[in-house]
Amino acid sequence: MRVKRGLAAHRRHKKYLTAAKGFRGGRSRLYRTAREAVERSLHYAYVGRKHRKRDFRALWILRINAGARLNGLSYSRMMHGLKLAGVGLNRKILADMAVHQKDDFAQVAELAKTALC
Repeated sequence: MRVKRGLAAHRRHKKYLTAAKGFRGGRSRLYRTAREAVERSLHYAYVGRKHRKRDFRALWILRINAGARLNGLSYSRMMHGLKLAGVGLNRKILADMAVHQKDDFAQVAELAKTALC
């Protein structure tokens, strides 16, 4: 008795075609192009998760630099001063403070200034 493999192939094709829903043209209807588009999109999604971390860190640094310069420091001197002062706040928290709690950020900047002197 021979093995009929139509069901397995149908399931495999269906998996890619459902993942390609919303794609334009043949990318959502034709198996081969749908598979190529889905695999490419999965790769971009994977890379994008790494880029998101990079982009947010750059944004935080930008915001800290702007806040530091309002308080008479550059970004690098502020971070060095915070390290010398033993302040363990990360860039995410510092950036949030620079935007939403300017008075508290100014106090942190003063800590950095005194540690530098």
